Amino acid sequence: MDNIRVMVIDEHPLFRQGCRWALENSGDCVVVAEASDSREGLDLAKQHVPDVVLIDALLSTNDALELARQLRHAMPRVAIIMLTAFEDEEQLFQSMKLGAAAYLLKGISAEDLIDAVRKVSRGVYIINDNVLSRPTVASRVLRSFREMTAEEPPEVQPLYSPLSAREIEILDYIARGNSNKEIAKSLKISDQTVKNHITSILKKLSVNDRTAAVVHALKHGWIKMDTES
Repeated sequence: MDNIRVMVIDEHPLFRQGCRWALENSGDCVVVAEASDSREGLDLAKQHVPDVVLIDALLSTNDALELARQLRHAMPRVAIIMLTAFEDEEQLFQSMKLGAAAYLLKGISAEDLIDAVRKVSRGVYIINDNVLSRPTVASRVLRSFREMTAEEPPEVQPLYSPLSAREIEILDYIARGNSNKEIAKSLKISDQTVKNHITSILKKLSVNDRTAAVVHALKHGWIKMDTES
């Protein structure tokens, strides 16, 4: 099995070294590049094509989100983990909108960081539970779904869906702001089964995150969303 190729973009050398030490002692991760700013980070990422990129959400140049956006544009399949010294709901929302896979505190343990890298490298979207556990952010996410689909309404006759009935049901729950645990409880299935279904949905629709999957389903009429807030 190939190693997970990771890149770390953070202006603090000690933090980068700590990430490298933790990841390269995991047995299945290798740090292919490090950078201290966004310009160097973008250039090195294009050169080394990592699977996962860790980005300091509080780069002093204040362009971490723009960097993440450019990385996603240049490498649509890259999984981005935003690391922050303190949580900020606006930054969390913006990270989610641009397709970051995770938004984590820098105080995370080495074991949890490694686990997060492994998960996002497989297409798991960790950020969702963090977003949907915050009512104000969840509300903004749902409004964003509506705005993104407003200019392109569903077809009168919904197009054929490659998703199973259960997968469409799960997408509908996600679109209405339910976390994995809430979906599992409602459907009387395990959290892991929900995660497995979501991974299958992303693969079938060839999208990188849940937001894109929900918007795709809304546009094609596979799920519907109430227009009221």
